[in-house]
Amino acid sequence: MLAALGWLGGAALTQWWPALDDWPYTRELLLLKLLLAALALSLAVASWRTERAARRRPQPASARAAGWLATRIDTAPWLLALALGITGWEVVTAQLEWLPRPFFAPPQALLAVYVDDLPRLAASVAHSFVLLAYGYLLGALAGFGIGVAIGWSKAVGYWLHPVLRLIGPLPATAWLPLAFFFFPSSFSASVFLIALATAFPVAVLTWSGVASVNSAYYDVARTLGARPAFLILRVAIPAALPSVFVGLFMGLGASFAVLIVAEMMGVKAGLGWYLQWAQGWAAYSNMYAALLVMALMCSGLITLLFRVRDRLLAWQKGMLKW
Repeated sequence: MLAALGWLGGAALTQWWPALDDWPYTRELLLLKLLLAALALSLAVASWRTERAARRRPQPASARAAGWLATRIDTAPWLLALALGITGWEVVTAQLEWLPRPFFAPPQALLAVYVDDLPRLAASVAHSFVLLAYGYLLGALAGFGIGVAIGWSKAVGYWLHPVLRLIGPLPATAWLPLAFFFFPSSFSASVFLIALATAFPVAVLTWSGVASVNSAYYDVARTLGARPAFLILRVAIPAALPSVFVGLFMGLGASFAVLIVAEMMGVKAGLGWYLQWAQGWAAYSNMYAALLVMALMCSGLITLLFRVRDRLLAWQKGMLKW
């Protein structure tokens, strides 16, 4: 209920406190706030009804309703904080203009970017997603293979471990000049850099996970007649999956940073290119809009990776804490 009141208060401020400048899409911002107020109010009413129904039903039958109610209660403070944050942002930029222009834009300016410049921004998101997918998948596969090889074989570890310690800690962006020289296109060079940034944490964490598997698991499997391939695929890798996913999370963050730098340096499309283009034209509202899209994109990919991890490691539920 407080979140609904917060959005209604923000809508009232937009309606009756005029801005010092005639910003476009102010009316659309008002409608968006009213829509979010209605959404927050509907969630509050639904939570209240669910709570009443949960009290009337027996406990086993109301478990799902209680879980749904807990989820809605957890999101309510964020809805209120978002309402207060956007309202304060609008006040200091549009109503009072305490922050200098054009470096700081009000919320309606970002809304204008999403409406007027949507085709270019959507094309940049699609290009960045394809580039990130190629580089991240290649780097994750390479890092996983290297990590398993080092963790399982002492001979492989003897030769690859020093190379990994020498090259791995170097920032992937330090290889920019060589990458753009050796690869035929800026796209392939960017894929290599993203893969390099992803492979190192995945390799290190996979190697650590395989090397730390309890030797008793191998002894039991060998007693039952297991061969080396079975030990690797059915014992070592499943036991090391928690560490592998930690490396995948770290690799995703590193690959996203390299993605933006690579697109700024040579790629002619993507979110990094869009940021550089917006900065060159002093279109700071476009830059902030792209930054928000980047944050949502990275957060969504991390959430998706969490879902994959929870599904693959369902058999380890109760044994690990994340």
